[in-house]
Parts: sequence; structure tokens; C-alpha cells
Amino acid sequence: MTAIHAPQLFLNKYLQEKIGEQFDMTIPFLPTMPSDIDALTSSYPQSNGMLAVYDRMFKMRRGPFPHIKCEQVLYYFYASEDIAPLYRTQQLTQDLLDRGDESAQELNSWISGIWKTAGSPTDPVSGKDAYNLGTTLNPDWFLLPYFHEIKIFQLEETRDIIDFGTARTWGGNKIIIDYEWHAS
Repeated sequence: MTAIHAPQLFLNKYLQEKIGEQFDMTIPFLPTMPSDIDALTSSYPQSNGMLAVYDRMFKMRRGPFPHIKCEQVLYYFYASEDIAPLYRTQQLTQDLLDRGDESAQELNSWISGIWKTAGSPTDPVSGKDAYNLGTTLNPDWFLLPYFHEIKIFQLEETRDIIDFGTARTWGGNKIIIDYEWHAS
């Protein structure tokens, strides 16, 4: 099977690495799935009290050039008990990804760095630049994206999720990352 485009997975890995460096914690990034918060939180108790759920959203192309794609990723960041890491994660995400083309260039440099560190691999089928993100998703190889512009939005929504069965409280925050990219 040939590699596929999944720029949101590179965003996930970038945020996961930067948050981990800044706050000395690993946050799992999980795709949206039909689940409730209790099922999610009981599956990831080792996540230092934080986890992120994401959903990729395609958008209508803004211009006539068909090769630059416009997309968004919706992130739900959750924290249990101590919500200070939630606020710090929100601020770090804004600091990293809310500077338009500067953020895009930093992300592209990071992608280039992990690609070169891995020995500049290519997709075994197409021969195009690709990277194995080490996910459980199929296929293993993902074609490298090139980002042009990145913006973030925070929705005017925060949540407290209470599970009465276990008396665990989770706080949540929703952030949308809007980006333009093309296949490199």
C-alpha cells in the first residue's frame, strides 16, 4: 500500500514533542472516535492527567490553485484535577502556531529535521519523500506536507465534565488550527 497525506498527524507529533519538552509530560493525541469521556479517560490513566482528541476537517479551496489545500484540525485538550497544564498547553499552542507563515516555516523545518534524522526515507511504492510516524494507523508511511500558513482559534467554550460514577472531574478546551499546505 502506498503512503498517504495526513498533515494533521505531523501537527500532532509537533505539538506532542513541544509540549513534552516544555512541561515534561507526554500527552496522547487520539483521533475522534465514537466514545464517551469515561471510556476515554479510563483508557488513558497514564497520561499525566492530560489528553488531546483531534478531528481533521477539510475546507473548500480558497483560490483557483488546486494544489494548495485548506484544512482545519479541531483539538479538544482535556485535563483532570489540576487544570493548570491545560492553560499552559493552550498558551504554548498559541505561541507555536499563531504566527502565520513563521509558524509554518518552523513546522516545515521540524519536519525536515525528523525526516533527515530518519535517514531521508521515501515511500517504498511511490518513491516520494515520506516518514513513518510510528502510529498504529494503516499505512505506516505518510507523505511529507509543506505548510504555508497557520492560524489558531479558540472557541468561546470551556467545559467541566463530571463523571458521577467515579467522581472524576475533567476540564476541556477546544482549539481549531487552520492551515494551508501542499504535498512536498
